[in-house]
Amino acid sequence: MQRAGVHGIRSSQLYDRTSYQCDRRAGNAVTLTGTRHYVGFGFGAIQAGLFLYEAYQSDNFQRLTVAEVVPQVVDSIRRADGMFALNIAQADRIERVQVGPIHIENPAVEANRQRLIKAIAEAGEIGTAVPSVNYYVADGDSSLHRILAEGLRLKAATGKPRAVIYTAENNNQAAEILEAQVMEAIPEAEQAAVRAKVRFVNTVIGKMSGVVTDAEEIRGQQLPQVTSDNSRAYLVEAFNRIQISQIDFQGEPFARGISVFEEKADLLPFEEAKLYGHNAVHALAAYVGAMLKLRWIADLTTVPGAMAFIEGALLEESGAALIHKYDGLDVSFTPSEYQADAYTLLDRMMNPFLRDTVERVGRDPKRKLGWDDRLIGAMRLSLSQNIQPYRYAFGTAAALAALEPSILHNKTKAEHILLPLWDGTNMVETEQRQVLELVERGLQALRQWVAEGYPNLDAFYSRML
Repeated sequence: MQRAGVHGIRSSQLYDRTSYQCDRRAGNAVTLTGTRHYVGFGFGAIQAGLFLYEAYQSDNFQRLTVAEVVPQVVDSIRRADGMFALNIAQADRIERVQVGPIHIENPAVEANRQRLIKAIAEAGEIGTAVPSVNYYVADGDSSLHRILAEGLRLKAATGKPRAVIYTAENNNQAAEILEAQVMEAIPEAEQAAVRAKVRFVNTVIGKMSGVVTDAEEIRGQQLPQVTSDNSRAYLVEAFNRIQISQIDFQGEPFARGISVFEEKADLLPFEEAKLYGHNAVHALAAYVGAMLKLRWIADLTTVPGAMAFIEGALLEESGAALIHKYDGLDVSFTPSEYQADAYTLLDRMMNPFLRDTVERVGRDPKRKLGWDDRLIGAMRLSLSQNIQPYRYAFGTAAALAALEPSILHNKTKAEHILLPLWDGTNMVETEQRQVLELVERGLQALRQWVAEGYPNLDAFYSRML
């Protein structure tokens, strides 16, 4: 199939918005014009580049508040009058925008904590974007779950607006976990009134983002730092097609201010598509890149056969499995729509303006080789639909080489590394054996590819089948 652009999708097809225009540049953004209130927890790249940015762009919000526990970050935003800089990787450039003003509060400071509680009571939308669900609960009154509990109690007691809480942490039960922890901190007599006022929703966030800390790269790419006295820069892709679980206030309508998010009655298929499609092929790309000692993910576009190989994994292995498993559920799982989305995803991954590194994407191979994680999970999904995931087996072998480089030059079997990683996992023996045999085959192919001097990967793969 002939395709235009980096991977065949016209640039006008790449994103929901073909261009992010921002009229409120530095020096002009002093007020917000909407009527709604938003509160976020954690001021990282996803909070800044997704939730706060989309709320700001919507023109629906009057006040944007964020909780951040690092005092220096809080101070720097306040010195900048609540404004922060964001770098957005478009298909053909980096767009530099100013966002704000935002109100930033440190929950460890009592006066700030009280303001957060009041802001939650007023807010119609709340977003958590902390490192993991393990950060929901901490000792003391400054814990995220306790602040939410106090704010929601005040909301219910004073008749303030209903709210949804978006949970952006990488856990498909994040909303349920947070809801249970928040409700435990609310007196039983008040829980029914609070439940009537709030819905906790899961999210599937495929937006690629990062924090650039290297001063030389920041200068070289002319990336505005978060603030003038903050050494970091946020760099995010323009993509904003985010799925969330359906919001149901017992049949009563609820209009979101951040309207770009897509509600889905069943979020699990999209969670699997993210983990076993997006995340799996991203990891595959990173570990192939690591074998070739590449720095940037985008450099794979210059490697003969690499993109055809990666595309094959996404479309013919995990993609074909997802389409077969979820046939008829949603238009996203029709062959034509999935193929279009896959091509778009590959274009996004290979966007040179995103500056995504092989090291970052391939970080923590032990976790990514988990039985239920992206690589082995994509293999298991494919096998469950009678598809042989040879490319993912090769990528898994490359991940093993990233973890234990000596495996390329000795006779160590893949299972000697994988089985300890899977210890304690409930596995069906026949499925485990099938996966291990495929990975062992992938490891033999990887050793042969290295021995032959890294020939055209797609042609090599076709020859080895």
